[in-house]
Amino acid sequence: MAAYTVNDIARIVNGRQVGSTSVHIDHIVTDSRKILFPSGSIFFAIAGYRRDGQIFLAEAFLRGVRCFVVSRLPDINEFPEAVFILVDDTLMALQTLVAFHRSKFNFPVIGITGSNGKTIVKEWLNHLLQDRYSIVRNPKSYNSQIGVPLSVWQMKSDDELGIFEAGISTVGEMEKLARIIRPDIGIFTNIGEAHSEGFTSVREKIREKLSLFTGTGLLVYCRDYKELDEEVMQFQETNNIRCFRWSRNEGADVQFLSALVEDGNTHIRLRYHGDAFDYTIPFTGAAAVENSVTCAMVMLGMGMDIADIVEGMKTIPTLAMRLEMKQGINRCTVINDSYSADLSSLQLALDFLLQQQQHDQRVVILSDIPESGIPEGELYLHIATILKRNRINRLKGIGPLMSKYLTIFTTAGLEAEMFMSTTDFIAEFHPLQYKDELILIKGARVFEFEQINQLLEVKMHQTVLSINLTAISHNLNEYRKYLSPQTKLMVMVKAFSYGSGSYEIANLMQFHKVDFLAVAYTDEGTDLRKAGISTPIMVMNPEEASFAAITGFDLQPEIFSFQMLHQFRDFLKAEGINEYPIHIKLDTGMHRLGFEEKDLEALAAELKNSTQFRVVSVFTHLVASEDPKEDEFTRKQSTEFKNAADNLSDQLGYSFLRHISNTAAIHRHPDLQMDMVRLGIGLYGSGKKNVAPLQLQEASSLTTTIAQIRDVKAGESVGYNRKGVLNRDSRIATIRIGYADGYPRSLSNGIGKVLIRNQLVPVAGLVCMDMTMIDVTDIPGLEEGEEVIIFGKTLSVNKLAEWADTIPYDIMTGISQRVKRVYFEE
Repeated sequence: MAAYTVNDIARIVNGRQVGSTSVHIDHIVTDSRKILFPSGSIFFAIAGYRRDGQIFLAEAFLRGVRCFVVSRLPDINEFPEAVFILVDDTLMALQTLVAFHRSKFNFPVIGITGSNGKTIVKEWLNHLLQDRYSIVRNPKSYNSQIGVPLSVWQMKSDDELGIFEAGISTVGEMEKLARIIRPDIGIFTNIGEAHSEGFTSVREKIREKLSLFTGTGLLVYCRDYKELDEEVMQFQETNNIRCFRWSRNEGADVQFLSALVEDGNTHIRLRYHGDAFDYTIPFTGAAAVENSVTCAMVMLGMGMDIADIVEGMKTIPTLAMRLEMKQGINRCTVINDSYSADLSSLQLALDFLLQQQQHDQRVVILSDIPESGIPEGELYLHIATILKRNRINRLKGIGPLMSKYLTIFTTAGLEAEMFMSTTDFIAEFHPLQYKDELILIKGARVFEFEQINQLLEVKMHQTVLSINLTAISHNLNEYRKYLSPQTKLMVMVKAFSYGSGSYEIANLMQFHKVDFLAVAYTDEGTDLRKAGISTPIMVMNPEEASFAAITGFDLQPEIFSFQMLHQFRDFLKAEGINEYPIHIKLDTGMHRLGFEEKDLEALAAELKNSTQFRVVSVFTHLVASEDPKEDEFTRKQSTEFKNAADNLSDQLGYSFLRHISNTAAIHRHPDLQMDMVRLGIGLYGSGKKNVAPLQLQEASSLTTTIAQIRDVKAGESVGYNRKGVLNRDSRIATIRIGYADGYPRSLSNGIGKVLIRNQLVPVAGLVCMDMTMIDVTDIPGLEEGEEVIIFGKTLSVNKLAEWADTIPYDIMTGISQRVKRVYFEE
């Protein structure tokens, strides 16, 4: 790792240093929540979409950091013994520092860009080349303007190869990453529509991405992307670069001849220097084939033997490019990250674990970490320190090296138990050893920790709702782009967070420091409090019987009627409680709940004369904020609300938060932000429309599997009441989902469709309670057990709602609790 003095860093970034220290800096931190080694860290206060990193200086200081890079000096008296480096732009300073660091190393670096496949190619290359080189690479998909420098900062003198991917979203970004990565070998995976919003054309996007390879010696790409090929040819004319091309047609350095799928494998034939050779990958699908060819091209370009390529391709791993969180046995929660073990990915997994607050006890099941390039004793001492800093209570170590260094972990204060192999662990496993705990499973592929995951995971049926926490965080930041710095944010987690799971989403929102959460009923709020959520929570539908729970769990009720006001006042009086926080709901046109204009004088008098309440906020609900045709009515609601809120504030003699904007209004009516906005289903990337300029990602996917496939003759019927009569000889697959799982009966008889092998197939007959039949006649070779996509990235929940003649809210909230939820971070 790097070892710079603060003086060095100030000089490199051309900053003004305030204060002095002899500390050497090994670690860069941009997130105050992820500080592990404060004494050797420097915190860069980078401005995000809405939150300036400057506001987290105090938190970083409390965690032990004493070195900071800032764009404006704080009151240094509040930070005794701290050292500040003042720069104009902290992100630019970070990139400048790491570009300097990169310049100190001469070993080869591979740079990867493209629309899709960057992370897979990077990880497969790491697998294929790890026996030859000590490799440094991006953790997971750290390929952004901040992620790339944090990745390249990991370069050290005993590394032998770097593999870094770079992603961009607009013009001008790649030039900054290019001076950090400085690749010797370039890979352009492909070009498509992904992340096109910041570019005027596909060609502009290609040209921007190609700027990564200025000065690169070798560029690998596929000629079959016509616009990419033409732009590369022009790029080659002005840059001294050798291109190494492959194509399905003649005229390239390597020709792709064929791909034959057999028993879950794909046999691929290529022609190179006039001779054909074959290799096999343990995958099917066009993307996997293309990514494997890209990897083979890089290995050929590096001068490796074809025999080594053939042998390596047999074992390229399935990459779970995500951290999965699932329900475990005995009320445990299991985080499964069992596809790799290295220091970078261990730190990411521990970061994710530390975000979870539902269990006080934390257990890590960890394998040996192979080929780290760090001396054994130093490596495992470092791991013990990381585990202790992340408040791990118990460690189950697996492997000869973990067993060898048991005393390091026990000396660090961990309750540690070691096993020589996964087989030994399984032989001594007993379910009662794990109860009410958060368990991280983290192991190198060779240890086959999938077996341990199966022991610890609750067994449920094969219909799964997967919730992408990374996409939810992305969507949150998309909406935050449109908020003024002073505007607060309330996130709706009612109705089981639109079917996605209340605690998991609430915990993520608390991690991202939203200002308020909102639930529909008191028991939703009490469950969140019991699980460790401390963010203020508004209860939208309080009931008299729940008042004790509301005050007992520090929840804040929405008051929408005089009856509710009087009932809660009388309860507070009886309990001797004064100035309890409440939220007042006004009705300005929804005509569902709330005080009307004619009630305002009496409402103000009651609130003013009562010592039991303190109004935290006053709000109303927009009727049609998403509909341009109703903008006049939206403005009418806004005017009425502002007048009413001003009147109440004048009468009460104090101010309160005002909020009117729901999800659609955040970007359609930015002038209505007021003091706070309420974000709902847009957080999940769903809604009536994905309206530009928001670039939302669908955060949920619902999948199931095929239970059985049968041949049915023309004229026969499928399902109940003979509603589905076949007009041809057909193959009918039965899938493990029905209306009891939330798949609407209105999708029966071909109205609804599902996605298998990227092909839409219709529902056959009526949707049953637990099963649904689909017509798979046009997909040859389909097998029982294959995955079926009900909705997700490739089949939007909006489309499913359209077929069912309903709205996405209805689909999402209708997904049964018996459907397993899996939460993951990419």
